[in-house]
Amino acid sequence: MIGRLNHVAIAVPDLRAASRLYSETLGAEVSAVTDLPEHGVSVVFVTLPNTKIELMAPLGDGSPILGFLERNPSGGMHHVCYEVDDIIAASDQLVAKGARVLGEPRTGAHGLPVLFLHPKDFHGTLIELEEVARPLSSSFHQ
Repeated sequence: MIGRLNHVAIAVPDLRAASRLYSETLGAEVSAVTDLPEHGVSVVFVTLPNTKIELMAPLGDGSPILGFLERNPSGGMHHVCYEVDDIIAASDQLVAKGARVLGEPRTGAHGLPVLFLHPKDFHGTLIELEEVARPLSSSFHQ
């Protein structure tokens, strides 16, 4: 069902400082900042030869990563993202096998459908699935 690793997401308290660390200290290619109000985060992507690192910081008081950063003030790994061919089929298979899917598919940072799986079902790891086959249709929540 799951395909390649799309990215590893790291929550950070200061996105600009984290971007400088990756670009200046590690010599990585870092994207421009993108605000994702529907997800409550601002992100940059660090491009690696075999995957990406997503650095994410809270955007607004209702950000879902504020609690994570309260528990981990200097930041830390937040989730891993795997690619799937069909987000709905993957969701249906996972639910049938007893996994908890958090919400409905919505548009992610790459403009593609994403959804999250409950970390308690995957050894404490929040998993994001991203469909790589097609952009979200109007029938999905955005």
